[in-house]
Amino acid sequence: MTDSFKVGTHEFKSRLIVGSGKYKDFQTTKGATEAAEAEMITVAVRRVNITDPGKENMLDYIDPKKYTILPNTAGCFNADDAVRTLRLAREAGGWNLVKLEVLGDTQTLYPNVVETIKAAETLVAEGFEVMVYTNDDPIVATRLEEIGCVAVMPLGNPIGSGRGLANPFNIRVIKERAKVPIVVDAGIGTASDAAKAMELGADAVLINTAIAEARDECMMARAMRDAVRAGRMAYLAGRMPKRAFASASSPTEGYIWD
Repeated sequence: MTDSFKVGTHEFKSRLIVGSGKYKDFQTTKGATEAAEAEMITVAVRRVNITDPGKENMLDYIDPKKYTILPNTAGCFNADDAVRTLRLAREAGGWNLVKLEVLGDTQTLYPNVVETIKAAETLVAEGFEVMVYTNDDPIVATRLEEIGCVAVMPLGNPIGSGRGLANPFNIRVIKERAKVPIVVDAGIGTASDAAKAMELGADAVLINTAIAEARDECMMARAMRDAVRAGRMAYLAGRMPKRAFASASSPTEGYIWD
């Protein structure tokens, strides 16, 4: 099935984006990324080395010629820090497609919407292609699209919680209103969660913890790969309507009575 996924000036075949955090080592990160058949991987610029050749570097394992590196601002709690982080990433590696993430506190890791909007305005004005993490509020999602973000990434549940989709209705509303890709980011815990997000119409999902903390990271990565594909096909196929009562699968015409 040819069904490409476009973000800004980039185009991908895979609708599964993976993260690079929480793995026990870079070799495991590489193995899981390959198993997922992902084409894009997020990197927390403040936590993972991708610039210092004198230290163990993730880019020795994840080839930037094969994968799109998506620098993100994980760990930033205000707009100024987030903007500064991505400016440094662009200076160091030339990366222009970025993920903006401005957090509100360390306990919930919910987005600080006010600071997120402020940072998005600055980054878009500077020519960045911004994929932006936010809450599942349709109004906020629309505002971020209006600013010029190339993708909006509403959370399914708090980062790393693995609780699945807290509010599927809002995800569907955000998708129905959007003209840019909608990527469900955070909260996915297992393959059925990923499939559900795609069945709602999400253009892609971003998964990190659910793969990195699985007993078998590569097996889970393959499960997520297949779930994303199945969910996408189910969405495109169009599910049957839900009914209050049973509906016979066999026709009643020509029924033979005793």
